[in-house]
Amino acid sequence: MINRVKVGDKAPSFTLPDTDLKQRTLEEFLGQKTVLAFFVGAFTATCTKEACTFRDSMARLIDVDAQVVGISVNDPFSNKAFAEKNRLPFPILSDYRREVIRKYGLESSDFAGLSGYMVAKRSIFILDKEGVVRYAWVSDNPTIEPNYEEIQKALKQIK
Repeated sequence: MINRVKVGDKAPSFTLPDTDLKQRTLEEFLGQKTVLAFFVGAFTATCTKEACTFRDSMARLIDVDAQVVGISVNDPFSNKAFAEKNRLPFPILSDYRREVIRKYGLESSDFAGLSGYMVAKRSIFILDKEGVVRYAWVSDNPTIEPNYEEIQKALKQIK
């Protein structure tokens, strides 16, 4: 059984490279509300739509003192191309070793019929300023997007 991170848990720490190969830690994002958006794969249709929805809602996120951090198992170079093509104004981190998706209990194998190809389940974790999970959503279906209104509501409820 997978031990999945849940509401009330302290978010597991991590260090991952961003699209410029700079090592980024969870701790550097704390101090404001953080939306950890685990996505399945750069350039897939649903992931592109999700990333662009977050991009287009940045003003509302900033109004509630929140930031988005995208995480995928793609390499930093693919993530960079994805971020540039879609003009994403938030960091995209590479969990190419799949360590963080294991820590969060988000492993999904056999993606797109590729036996043994492990990706992250599409997931959203909202952390408060101290890094405690205040909202968690995980989908077993990679084509389903999160409920963006629910995310906004959860962010507004966090003080």
